Amino acid sequence: MRAVSSNILLDVSNVTKIFKIGGIYFGEKLTAVDNISLKFMDDKKIILSIVGESGSGKSTLAKMILGIEKPTSGSILYRGKDIFKLNKKERKDFRKDVQPIFQNPYESFNPLRKVDEYLYSTALSYLEVDRSSLEKVIEESFSIVGLDFERVKGKYPHEFSGGELQRVAIARALITKPHLLIADEPVSMVDATLRMSILNIFSELKEKLYSSIMYITHDLSTAYYISDYIMVMYRGSMVEYGNTREVLEEPLHPYTKILLESIPKPNPKLRWREEIKLSGLEVKEFEALGCKFSNRCANATEKCFKERPPEIVLNERKVCCWLYSH
Repeated sequence: MRAVSSNILLDVSNVTKIFKIGGIYFGEKLTAVDNISLKFMDDKKIILSIVGESGSGKSTLAKMILGIEKPTSGSILYRGKDIFKLNKKERKDFRKDVQPIFQNPYESFNPLRKVDEYLYSTALSYLEVDRSSLEKVIEESFSIVGLDFERVKGKYPHEFSGGELQRVAIARALITKPHLLIADEPVSMVDATLRMSILNIFSELKEKLYSSIMYITHDLSTAYYISDYIMVMYRGSMVEYGNTREVLEEPLHPYTKILLESIPKPNPKLRWREEIKLSGLEVKEFEALGCKFSNRCANATEKCFKERPPEIVLNERKVCCWLYSH
């Protein structure tokens, strides 16, 4: 059994998730997450962005970390214990420490139930407070997101705008004072004018509440703005990991370069000196023996099609590409 540091809050090790598509006996297998590892420390709070195009496995990874989906292989340890083998008290502590924020706030609340009922329920379930102290605890979390709790009382979800309800969802998650927030595309359905204010809330949370955040997005500009580290995923695999500014300003993996070339730059001064081109090969879904990106990569060699590239460490950055194997 692996030795586990007491400073590790969450340890995701070699996690893979395979879904069976079609019939039980004759269906095909889809590897949604392929051998992903990452750690969140108790004494070092960070914002880690998980980026990649749709279908790259970002949300499936989040669901496994939250205990919604069970990995096919690998382990997810919370304070050294398998999250799928926690006893009742440990499970409660895990849910208190690791809180989710989902993409669509309207799906986070029952339309027939008043929003403040969720807030009271969360506080009573996870905190040792009496009813007289409930509102003070809830008001503290609302002050962080810039909302007045009095304006929320007695209202149903449909009485809020998308941006307001997402702030309420964040405030609900903050009631337990979590050590880790899993935010899955939290601003993708919010009006562009409100995105920056919500992103600023996440930045403040790391400092004020000393919480780490796993921020899942397809928008590299927002990842550049708020995150300390970034993991780039392609078809379930990690292709590049490192300091956000280093990865997005000087990308190593060809896929990261293509992602940057295909969207507006987070900084107008950042411009590529050369145009990034895809290979002329047909893009199709297949279980590659080698690099999963080889069928799209203009730099692919014969080795790329036959062997999976190792994880190569370069100055505290990680990249899975044969270009850096020398």
